[in-house]
Amino acid sequence: MPYRVAPLVMADTRTGVVIITHQRRDEALGAIGRLVALPEQPPIVVVDNGSTDGTADAVREKFPQVEVLALKHNAGAVGRNLGVGRLTTPYVAFCDDDTWWESGSLTAAADVLDAHPRLAVLNARIVVEPSGREDPIVAELRDSPVPGPEWLPGPALGSFLAGASMVRRDAFRSAGGFSSRLWLGGEEELLATDLLSAGWEICYLESLVVHHAASPIRDAVRRRRDGLRNTLWFTWLRRPTAPALHRTFFLAVSAPRDRTSALAWWDAVRGLPWVIAARRTRPPSVEARLAPLDATQRASTARRYV
Repeated sequence: MPYRVAPLVMADTRTGVVIITHQRRDEALGAIGRLVALPEQPPIVVVDNGSTDGTADAVREKFPQVEVLALKHNAGAVGRNLGVGRLTTPYVAFCDDDTWWESGSLTAAADVLDAHPRLAVLNARIVVEPSGREDPIVAELRDSPVPGPEWLPGPALGSFLAGASMVRRDAFRSAGGFSSRLWLGGEEELLATDLLSAGWEICYLESLVVHHAASPIRDAVRRRRDGLRNTLWFTWLRRPTAPALHRTFFLAVSAPRDRTSALAWWDAVRGLPWVIAARRTRPPSVEARLAPLDATQRASTARRYV
């Protein structure tokens, strides 16, 4: 059955929100302002990843109702783990400092998770601001090739976009949350595989909306370096030997041949002792379900880790 955002929304105690931010005070204040205005009135935890621009103090001053966890270093995606640990709500919606949930979507997502106890993650539709157009990745989410059980309320996914997703808190914590090794950049893929391997499901739901006003303040070189490294690490950690070799070869021939890629490969190779010790291939049933994603990732023009 379709799930739609209710036109009238009341305060909802089922969902908390975790925002991670780093050196983007103005963007963070804007996103938090939109979130505190939501009719659901969710508890909000802002994890400041070691900012030196006064983000934590500015949030505390302007939004005293928001909990601020100010870290001394940039913990990357692990900041979300820490934020989840400060909440007691059964569901947690993630935001980056340049994304925010549309009114009613938190309640709609919580309703879906209530109705489907084996569903661990819901990925919302992403609308790019100020144009109001869909993010190009939405088409790939909507047309996901991953097969799923009939009871799923939307297309089954093999991964998700953390800044536009709601998670079941217990499932997230039982799977270990985001890896401290991967830090940031495609970190969702490893967690998604571990959730699916544990019997949970992930899906896309069209009626949920997250807005994204991409910040111009970003280190694109660092993100590409870490994204390629993390893709390699995930491949070596969870894929069986033959698919891992095929994926590694594809990355070798498709990644730009420049200093950033070379450093990413060096980072990945230096991590091999850890990867070998931590390697645990996903179950054959999960590998078979997610194998169609290889072709989708090769053809994707919307989002590439490299």
